[in-house]
Amino acid sequence: MTEAAVTEAASEPTSYKRRMIGRVASDKMNKTVVIEVVRYKMDTMYKKYVKVRKHYQAHDENNEYHIGDRVEIMEHRPISRHKRWKVVRLIERAVTE
Repeated sequence: MTEAAVTEAASEPTSYKRRMIGRVASDKMNKTVVIEVVRYKMDTMYKKYVKVRKHYQAHDENNEYHIGDRVEIMEHRPISRHKRWKVVRLIERAVTE
């Protein structure tokens, strides 16, 4: 590895903020979307995987995401009482008929 490549890799900023992928459950608020994140958690008693759903309010500056869109959210500084997440990118647009 060359010396330039080593210094470039060392100076690259790393983000330790959590990221999650979920679906937009509600877009009724201004500049805010509600994201539903589904994950599978091992049940302590029965030792089976159970589906766990959780809702997060995320900041959407331009009101560009709508119900059904798959998006990625990232941890952010507190924006309001419940908003601590920000929508980073669109993964898949909802199917419209």
